Amino acid sequence: MPLGASAPRGDPHHVGVYGVAVTPIDTVNAFIRAVERQDVAAAMALLADEISYENMPIDPIVGKAAVEATLQMFLGPASEVDWVVTRELASGSTVVNERVDRFRIGSGWLELPVAGVFEVNDEGLITLWRDYFDMGAYQRQMAELTAS
Repeated sequence: MPLGASAPRGDPHHVGVYGVAVTPIDTVNAFIRAVERQDVAAAMALLADEISYENMPIDPIVGKAAVEATLQMFLGPASEVDWVVTRELASGSTVVNERVDRFRIGSGWLELPVAGVFEVNDEGLITLWRDYFDMGAYQRQMAELTAS
């Protein structure tokens, strides 16, 4: 596909933010790598302005500024982040992955199994990021890791 060309509707490839043809999986994996580096600016560059971030069953967080604040809050206590993707598949603009989100907090790791759903638009930006996980497991581990 020539630089600057638009991908045909339904084509799983699109021209990304750097003018290079990429797939929705490429976009999602670049986002995950940015989160692992704790590079919030790079992660935000892969999100559409109208992004909806949904941690089920919490109310959606809508808009880049709100998602950025939330991501910084989640990453803040962690000295390392490792999101291990164990399965990944795409259908058109939708990417689904199973992963274990790992956060080093103090001397231990918070490890959270997650199922993620992402929607990527024709510009190669994520418009929906929805994660399914056990909030109780997150809260228990966080309490154990941050207890003084």
